[in-house]
Formats: sequence, C-alpha cells, structure tokens
Amino acid sequence: MPSARRTAAGRTAPKLGGGTVDLDAAAFEARFNMPLVHESVRAELAARRRGTASTKTRGEVRGGGAKPWRQKGTGRARAGSSRSPLWAGGGTVFGPRPRHYTYKVNRKERRAALRSALSLHAERGSLAVFDAAEFVAPAAKQAAELLVEWGAERPVAVLLGLEELVAWKSFRNLVGVDVMPVQAAGVADVVGAASLLVSEAAMPTLVERASVPVRRRSSEEAA
Repeated sequence: MPSARRTAAGRTAPKLGGGTVDLDAAAFEARFNMPLVHESVRAELAARRRGTASTKTRGEVRGGGAKPWRQKGTGRARAGSSRSPLWAGGGTVFGPRPRHYTYKVNRKERRAALRSALSLHAERGSLAVFDAAEFVAPAAKQAAELLVEWGAERPVAVLLGLEELVAWKSFRNLVGVDVMPVQAAGVADVVGAASLLVSEAAMPTLVERASVPVRRRSSEEAA
C-alpha cells in the first residue's frame, strides 16, 4: 500500500491511478485525541439505536384478572393475580421501555474528533484519493481492482459526493467495503475503517466538515 508522506508543504496521500494529493493541514495534521474520539463514537453509536425494546408490566399482560385461589385455607402462599412478576408468564419489573439513547456532543468537539480520526489515517498511510469520474458505468470489477492495486486493508470506508452514483454502485457490493456520502460519514465510520478512500470531489466537503470554521469579524471589529 502506498503510504502517505510528509513533505515541507505538509502531508500527502496517494492518488490511485498515479500521483499524490496534498492534504489540507486544517483537517489532516491534528494530534489524536482519544477521549474526544471515544466520546464522539459513543454518541454516534447511541444515536443509531432504534430504542424500540419494550416489555409489559403486570398491568399490560393479558389475563390475570381473577384471583387464582382464595386468600385463606389452601395452605399456599396468597396470590392476587397470575400475572404477578413472580409468576411464569407474569409482567416484568423495571424492564426496557421505548426511549431515545441520543445525547449531545458539542459541535466543536465533533469537529475535533473528526480531525483526529482523519489525521490518524493520514499519519499511518491508510488514506487514499481517487477520481470517481473514471467510473463511466457501474463496474464492481474495476472497483475491486482499484483496491487491490492500492493494497487496501479491509474494512474500507469509501466517501463519495452525492452526485457520484456510478462509483457508489461500483463499490457497494464489495465485501468489507462500506460506501457512504461524505456528508453522512461520522467519526465512528472513519475510526472503524482500516482504510479510507475519498473521491476528489468529496475531499473539499470532508475538509470543511473537519476543519475549524473561520470566525467572521463583525463590522465593529473590522473598524
């Protein structure tokens, strides 16, 4: 696998098919922040949970309206309902109920975590760029040969622009390859991939999402 290099101008990544691409220092030269990445990954994975797990309490289980036996004189323990949580087929105490698992991570923290993840790929040479326009028709064979030529370690995350549908169709059925729009790629997707492949058209959007936004000066500050 051709590895990324660091030149006087900054880090570079191989371009599949020949050549190299200069990586923007604003998104690919950050120090890896493990606690921040961990927190962002936990938040993203929690937000993906459907949260539909549900159990029934004794009041929701069908039946159990009649007292199983009279209160006294049977020698058995008293019972008021056959749907008691102590009985087989009874209700559940403190079981899961439908809920949301999402919790907030600050926007600056999310950006910093994405920078850390991208910088880690750039540092260890597991990042490459390719031209999605070379796929004139859906061709899984062409996509597989591209990954073999690169020597990509699986799993591979392929980030594409929304308009690069032909390339998306070419990569989507490959084993160990996860294709997604660059706008939807999260920290968990980037960290969980052993190799990261980004199209040239998607790279500016990725840099914009990961870099620190430029603070616009107000007219009073400019004066």
